[in-house]
Amino acid sequence: QVQLVESGGGLVQAGGSLRLACAASGSIFRVNAMGWYRQAQGKQRELVAVITSGGSTNYADSVKGRFTISRDNAKNTVYLQMNGLKPEDTAVYFCNADLLLFRSGAYYPSDYWGQGTQVTVSS
Repeated sequence: QVQLVESGGGLVQAGGSLRLACAASGSIFRVNAMGWYRQAQGKQRELVAVITSGGSTNYADSVKGRFTISRDNAKNTVYLQMNGLKPEDTAVYFCNADLLLFRSGAYYPSDYWGQGTQVTVSS
């Protein structure tokens, strides 16, 4: 069974920092792109940052220069270092992974989501 397990959310004051982690586990043949999304109350889920297996990154304009996404391929883990946090960064943060699974002699691309972790930034 494949799982994405997130950690590192919490409450922080404006200007502070948090580091999120998300580990993919289970019977996975390959982990392709991994990313972080967030959903604020009453709003749609939006992309925060994404990183390919080769290390190429892409960020939402709202977090450029403040957030850094990275990954450890040996551990199937993606990180999000968040600095200079603002109240508008408050949201539930979700990890996403584009996986390739091998089942019964065939390969299956699969998209998985973590359970979400709350990040709250107080002013």
